[in-house]
Amino acid sequence: MDTVPMSSPDLTDTERDAILNVLHTPVLSIGPYVQQFEQRLAAFVGARYGIAVNSGTSGLHLSIIAASVTEYDLVVTSPFSFIASANCILYERGIPIFVDVDPLTGNIDPEQVRAAIGDLARGGMTARRWLPPALRNSRYGRLKAILPVHAFGQPADMAPIVAIARQRNLMVIEDACEALGSEYRNRPAGTLGDIAVFAFYPNKQITTGEGGMIVTNNEEWTALLRSLRNQGRDVFDAWLNHTRLGFNYRLDELSAALGCAQMQRIHELLAKRAQVAAWYNERLADVELIERPIISATTTRMSWFVYVVRIKPPANRDAVMRQLAAAGIPSRPYFTPIHLQPFYRKRFGFRRGDFPVTERLGDTSLALPFSGVVTEAQVDMVSERLRQSLERAITCEKMADAL
Repeated sequence: MDTVPMSSPDLTDTERDAILNVLHTPVLSIGPYVQQFEQRLAAFVGARYGIAVNSGTSGLHLSIIAASVTEYDLVVTSPFSFIASANCILYERGIPIFVDVDPLTGNIDPEQVRAAIGDLARGGMTARRWLPPALRNSRYGRLKAILPVHAFGQPADMAPIVAIARQRNLMVIEDACEALGSEYRNRPAGTLGDIAVFAFYPNKQITTGEGGMIVTNNEEWTALLRSLRNQGRDVFDAWLNHTRLGFNYRLDELSAALGCAQMQRIHELLAKRAQVAAWYNERLADVELIERPIISATTTRMSWFVYVVRIKPPANRDAVMRQLAAAGIPSRPYFTPIHLQPFYRKRFGFRRGDFPVTERLGDTSLALPFSGVVTEAQVDMVSERLRQSLERAITCEKMADAL
């Protein structure tokens, strides 16, 4: 049976040679490739500083520390995301304040951000309705930050979010882990808030295997973040001296060299992913039970991380997934809402119905096989088998209802 991988990195001899170059040196950590990768990526997005780390999750954690989030402090964010964007708040014992998302883009809704921050600033019972259910009678601290997520490579509507933050003296942390190369009103993602994080897992626009990058224009934060990623050492510290509590979040030289090679090809890599998305858009244009990705008017450049469709009634997303799997085509739900993850349900008392738009997207969104190395023939095959799977899923549902 013909199959197509769910995702695949786009690697050439340029990347392989870069790795071999490192192996011909004695420097495998804290070396010139890390510095070069930081400079190249920061220049690409238009930021003054880049701080390489070993994952996007690590970058988000350190950004939360830079925002001075401590125990009980509040960070407004999205429940429609990969779980790391909320977990990073918990690492510093803060409280994630979820607000629902825009039904078209899946990005955080600025009007709900405004409402939540306004109520929380006023305090009282109105404020407590925004807290997680299990914490509504508990102590809470100060509002510290807004953490919007650029879902699937499309920037959130940042202008109103940043305006709200400035009014309230809040820090804006961009989770741009899925959005390298995207633009909002002709401005690159990563330069829209105070600090931003990119990630380089193998399914991302570029890969370092594992890895991430924080970007900012703030020199003071840059020094802090470089200390925090390196076990709390400061530049003036002697060997094995540590100024502050830090972490082992360094990116190694092999990964950085891979990142440098990928950055040499960044425009090619983004263009290839855009071409695959265009093929899918064309093949699925007339499928009535499919809603293709919707690009906001504020998105002046989409950076395709995944290709996610929404399955319309009477088709059932999970049934379609099963039919695709039987036909040899992998697919994934994107995303399972964070507030419905077992840990968040147990710790915070969240339940279905708390964020209805997020839940509807979580129930209907389906990621199809996607990467820059997917061929046009593979897109044809996936699209045709998706059509067949929709028909079979509906037939099976009707037969089940008749029993």
